[in-house]
Amino acid sequence: MRQDIREEVRKFMIEDIKPNFAAIAQQYNCDYRTVKRAYEEAQQPQVDHHPKPARPSKLDPFKEKISEKLEIGCSAMAIFKFIEKHGFTGKYSIVRDYCAKYKHHQVHKATIRVEHTAGLSAQVDWKEEMTLYNNEGRSFTFNIFLYVLPYSKLKYITLIFERSQDTLFNCMDDAFDHTGGVPSEIWFDNMKQVVDHAKSDIGQRVVLNERFKQFSKDAGYQPIVCRVFRPQTKGVVEALARTTERLRVYNNEFSDEVDLINIVDELCYDLNHEVSQATEQIPIYKWQDEEKEYLHQLPEHLLDPFFEEDITRVVSKESMVIFRKCKYSVDPRYIGRTVGIELTDDEQHIQIYYNGEMIRAHVISTRQFNYNDEDRVQILGSDLLKGRSKEDIEAYISEHLSEYDEV
Repeated sequence: MRQDIREEVRKFMIEDIKPNFAAIAQQYNCDYRTVKRAYEEAQQPQVDHHPKPARPSKLDPFKEKISEKLEIGCSAMAIFKFIEKHGFTGKYSIVRDYCAKYKHHQVHKATIRVEHTAGLSAQVDWKEEMTLYNNEGRSFTFNIFLYVLPYSKLKYITLIFERSQDTLFNCMDDAFDHTGGVPSEIWFDNMKQVVDHAKSDIGQRVVLNERFKQFSKDAGYQPIVCRVFRPQTKGVVEALARTTERLRVYNNEFSDEVDLINIVDELCYDLNHEVSQATEQIPIYKWQDEEKEYLHQLPEHLLDPFFEEDITRVVSKESMVIFRKCKYSVDPRYIGRTVGIELTDDEQHIQIYYNGEMIRAHVISTRQFNYNDEDRVQILGSDLLKGRSKEDIEAYISEHLSEYDEV
């Protein structure tokens, strides 16, 4: 390509004028197609076919972690001290300059709206440590399991009193049943029930807990762990978490745990029958018409081994074990020891075993705390009423029975 023709067409480009190919061809005694090709080439961005290889930086293994810390307002010095303890060998000035450049870049950064596909994904999270007071002024602190299909916006929420891995599995199994199947992938945050933090290195990909990984494999979905402090990556469930603040209006308007569970269930029903602001459709109908058929079904009893076999718990400092979201008492001498839990054939009772011997049985209930009368005496005698006689403790219990759960 002739350089003089290139220079001529560039003059027109500077003035933002399309050149007359025929006139330039006549002026330079060439074919008009030669001029046209020169013009088209000049419009293409210049590509460096021999770029210089980027030099590796000592910061490279830590950049993702630095981004997380910057997004929650940490200073460059604090970040430097933090990553220095995790193997960074560079100087503070490198960290300072990187942080300044990153913050400048983030000022105009926008979040891109994600389009969702029917049956592809679900998002999971907790609404943690919410406290409401009943009509007698007694406090109830609880959590809410959140599950949503981003395409149809169909939701499943349920009240729980603790956030163990067993509870997560039970809630997810209930969610699959409620939403008619399992999506191809499910998004989680960096929760301890999902991620093995002991094996996850700074700046590296997270390591999934082995039992959780097996549950996901058996259920047939791909688990995806979001970056921490990036709520926009699972913004649908984050929005659902904010929506649960609607429960605040029931403060002082319920009587007990059963009432509270029913209120949460009613909220779940309402959310699925209200018009979604995101889709301007009612989730239950959009799910029924457009998404349900794309969710795969679980074979019956496939996940039973995660719920009913080899259930073990460590007895807590309050002399309780957790089963299906609720707590059940044992004798305080078993605090810190591992016990087994078996479900009776009628599924109405649990039996708690230590070294093969049954140490306690309870009727399964929806109450947050479930005490055996003997355990109640032993627990008070080992702590609040230590040194008091059994008769004194029983008298105390009789007098304060309605207040005991708060104690």
